[in-house]
Amino acid sequence: MTGPADVPPAHLDRLRPICLGLPETYEEAAWVGTRWRVRKRTFAHVLTVDPDHQVAYARAAATDEPICVLTFRSPGDEIAGLLAAGPHFFKPDWGADVVGLMLDDATDWAEVAELLTESYCVLAPKKLVTLVDRPG
Repeated sequence: MTGPADVPPAHLDRLRPICLGLPETYEEAAWVGTRWRVRKRTFAHVLTVDPDHQVAYARAAATDEPICVLTFRSPGDEIAGLLAAGPHFFKPDWGADVVGLMLDDATDWAEVAELLTESYCVLAPKKLVTLVDRPG
């Protein structure tokens, strides 16, 4: 099992306040990387993909090089728009509402905050969603 150290610390430093700032969330080590959950539902998962070990992730992201990726949930009507936004987004084979994003130096962290807030709202109980300050 790989620990959370496989994710660049700068990415974790950006993701933690976004994810832990949402009601009743917590962070835990995943089978690889780090994930954030509301109740027992994962709304964000970050890991560095090693194509020799995380084959499904590498195939979904169309990479044969190690890359850091973030997976999250998205409402079905928004997935096509995300995928059309560019090659940094990808659609894994698992979970109809799961989308992936490659993280790098050009990552728009304001966009990531919006995407993770929406991901949280897809999975959180309605009473918690009402506590979330959502843009627009």
